[in-house]
Formats: sequence, structure tokens, C-alpha cells
Amino acid sequence: MPSDPSESWDSWDSPPAPRRQARGPGRARVTIGVAVAALTLVGTTALAIAWKNGDGDSDDTAAAGTTSAAPPLPSPGAPGTEAAGTPPGAVPGGNEPVVPPGSPGPPSAPTATPLAGRTVVIDPGHNPGNSRHTRDIGRQVDAGGFKKNCDETGTQTDSGYTEAEFTLDVAHRTRDVLTGLGAKVVLTWDDDRPWGPCVDERARVGNEAHADAVVSIHGDGAGANAYGFHVIVPDSVHSGTADTRPIAVPSRALGDALVGAFAANTGSLPANYIGRNGIDVRDDLGGLNLSTVPKVFIECGNMRNAQEAARMSDPLWRQKAAQGIAFGIRDFLAKGS
Repeated sequence: MPSDPSESWDSWDSPPAPRRQARGPGRARVTIGVAVAALTLVGTTALAIAWKNGDGDSDDTAAAGTTSAAPPLPSPGAPGTEAAGTPPGAVPGGNEPVVPPGSPGPPSAPTATPLAGRTVVIDPGHNPGNSRHTRDIGRQVDAGGFKKNCDETGTQTDSGYTEAEFTLDVAHRTRDVLTGLGAKVVLTWDDDRPWGPCVDERARVGNEAHADAVVSIHGDGAGANAYGFHVIVPDSVHSGTADTRPIAVPSRALGDALVGAFAANTGSLPANYIGRNGIDVRDDLGGLNLSTVPKVFIECGNMRNAQEAARMSDPLWRQKAAQGIAFGIRDFLAKGS
């Protein structure tokens, strides 16, 4: 190479002829090498441009031994990609459950039926026909050491959407999600009677089914400014025909699991007007006092609050509520309860 960078190749090759002849072959090799390199660069660049523009055939170029096109990116939904799918337990023909990021979601394929062999009782609160049978539901029944009305009419939204309609719809959706998870599901009633059942019969259904968990679904009727959901769990009661001591602790665990899953799946907040952290402990509900298996009530929201009434009237939100209930039960039973 020239000692001075400003020198040209011509000035560097200016020695006498014999020396120039002696260096001729080396110069030829350099010239040929530069030409080959240039041709290779041009050819490679052309192939790269052709591949980028989609004009090349990656299989042919690989066979020619020149270069291989980069493998195509996986398309959405291809095996091994993060593709959205229908979670197990989605209601056929209805709204699919929506699982927010970070929430308890459906189990993966190897554990798609984690509730196989488990029995769950779902109790849809009240009955649309109760308002036409006030004498029947006003009959006094045992509530665990004291008497209470057989049942109540329940509340409704300002637009007339009743609690009984809401609870039966959410119960059906919850049943379908639980069935998809492998559980045997029993409903205390299924639009198959004109009124009732009474609170003592509702408790008896869960007991006779030897249920692993029982959830009674409700909507609350508090003041217009009250909002949020809460889960009612039994206090430790031992009076008359009631003895909740064996179920108080597991029922509380069921309640805690429901609070977490319901909040995560619906985006709802724990109630601001009753209970603490979404839990309300009571000793005056016959449906809980007479239970011999883990049981809770869930008040899914306040139907007298305009915003919550709008959500509870929305089928998509009711699907989220059902998923929250079902996944709460799943999480409770997964802990070996």
C-alpha cells in the first residue's frame, strides 16, 4: 500500500519496468479479487432487494446455495403464538367470558376440567312469580332457631329489570362455565315453579346434594349513591336447628375467593356501604344458618344505583359476573377445600 495516503495507485506503480513486471501478477490478482467482490456484493444486494419486495422464491434461492430467505413471522393464531381463544366454559351462542389481563383466567388445556368430581349448587335468589304469590312467600319457616318469611320478592332497577330475572340469568351462565370446568351443577330452582322455593328448602337442596360449595346469587337494593358488590358469609351460629360452626371457616374462604375473582373479572369494587373489604358476616339468614356445607350469598351490585343498574342489565356484564362467580368457586376448591 502507498506510504502516503495521498498517493495514487498509479504513482505507487511508477518504478522501472522490470520491477513493474515483477509485480504484475500480484496486481492482476488484486484487480480480479476486487472485481469478484464487487460482483458478489451486487448479486447479494439484488437478491436481498428481490426478497424484500416479495419477488423472490425462497425455496429456489436456498437450493442455489446463495442465501436463504428469513423465515416468515408467525401469523396471529398460529400454533405457538399468543392468540385469543374461547375460554373453557363459554356459553354456547352467548357472550364469551372476558378475562382482563392479570385476572384469574381459565385453566390451561392439561387442567381444563379442574372441577371434575365436584358438586356445586347455585341458588338463584327469589323468583319472578313471588310478587303474585305474596301470601305463599309470606308464610313463616324455620330460619335456624327463629322464624322468617318463606321468601321475598327481591328488588329491581328503576327501569323495571327485576332481581329475580337477573339472578336466574346469571345462575344459568355460571352453571355453564362451571360445567365447562367439569363440575356437576345443581340449581335450587330453574324457572320450574310459580314461586319460591322457601329459604329452608334452598338450604336443604345444598345439604342433600352434599355440595362442595353453594353460592346464592342476588342483587341488592340499597340507596341510589351506594355502589359495589359484597359477599355474605355465615357467622358461627349454634342455636335451635342451626349449627354453622363446621362450615364457618370454609365458607369464609369461599367468600374471600369470590371477592377476588369477582372483582378481577367484572372490574367492580367492593361495596362502600356495607361489610368490610367485600365481606359481610351475618347470623340472620336462614339460607346460611341451615346449611351444613360451605355456603355464601353474593350481592352482585346495587340495582338502585343508576350506573350499576346499567351494567347489571347488560348481558355481557352478566357473563363477566358469572365467570367471576365460577372462577371464585374454582379457586376455593383448588385449595383442597
